[in-house]
Amino acid sequence: MLAGCASVPLPETAPDEVAPPVAAPAPRPDAPSPGTPLVQGKSRWQPVAWSELPGFDDDALHEAWNAWLRSCERPGPAFAALCPQVRQLSIAGPAEQREWMRRRLQPYRVEPLQGPVEGLLTAYYEPLLDASREPTARHTVPLYRPPAGLGSRKPWFSRQEIDTLPEARAQLRGREIAWLADPLDALVLQIQGSGRVRVAERDGSQRLVRLAYAGSNDHPYRSVGGWLLQQGAIRDASWPGIKAWARDNPARLQEMLWSNPRTVFFREEPLGDLDAAFGPRGAQGVALTPGRSIAVDKESIPYGTPVWLASSGPTLQLQRLVLAQDTGSAIVGAVRADYFIGWGAEAGELAGRLKQPLRMWVLWPR
Repeated sequence: MLAGCASVPLPETAPDEVAPPVAAPAPRPDAPSPGTPLVQGKSRWQPVAWSELPGFDDDALHEAWNAWLRSCERPGPAFAALCPQVRQLSIAGPAEQREWMRRRLQPYRVEPLQGPVEGLLTAYYEPLLDASREPTARHTVPLYRPPAGLGSRKPWFSRQEIDTLPEARAQLRGREIAWLADPLDALVLQIQGSGRVRVAERDGSQRLVRLAYAGSNDHPYRSVGGWLLQQGAIRDASWPGIKAWARDNPARLQEMLWSNPRTVFFREEPLGDLDAAFGPRGAQGVALTPGRSIAVDKESIPYGTPVWLASSGPTLQLQRLVLAQDTGSAIVGAVRADYFIGWGAEAGELAGRLKQPLRMWVLWPR
């Protein structure tokens, strides 16, 4: 099990919230509600029977309930009325949770408006890195807060311009949060969007903090692995393959980094015991749950939507309930998800290799 996947105490229903009864009635026929497919942005939702969801009767739903409770902190209009029942069911057994879902939610298979139904699953994580509060002979790569003039031009300076133009460097002077030793670690942190950093402070102490996404230069993301493939430099575009090429080709490292013009700025957040049990806040504004949160294309699946995910490949076998709680610049398309794994080296190794077929079903209120 990856670090950070342990369960945490579930919040109780607030005393002033009166949840309706959730006792299970006699089983209803397992058939979709009458109706036609729904079009949601870039996707078509096809109503299906619950029996189409592979592995639904076997999932450990209590793990997903942690993520669902988080989504209920900032529910969308479609799910707000269900949240009192979601909270009440946090202490229910899996059979009662499953029966409630069958009664209150309708599964829809997510399909693109055009093209093949099969999608793509990748993964992301929080890197755990060592940094220095001050630049040193070893720590020479700065991580920045957003510059004051970030909104004055769109897009802002590219990655290469930040490294080479005096005007860009002047606007970032004094905005350094901490310094890393490896520019590839900085790139990984920017691609993942957040991370945990052990900072060596000026007095010699160490402090574990979270660096959370605070903005970007508005340039498009370009994959450095894709650039290396186009160059004919590698055949393995996974992160282990990219890092191996960088070790063997230090003279071309800067050229590779500049092939991705996008850069990300951060804000520093304290990391207490409760915060450390969850991931960073996603685009929905709630903390991510390892193994139960995904990033989606918000034009296809609204934030806070429960999603049944099925993916089979050499890296992972997944059939489980997850919550759509985040997005990303590279997460585009109807059947597209980025699976939040957790944090640390083991999570990073898995995230760097996960790229496999995906099927998705949204579970929408009846």
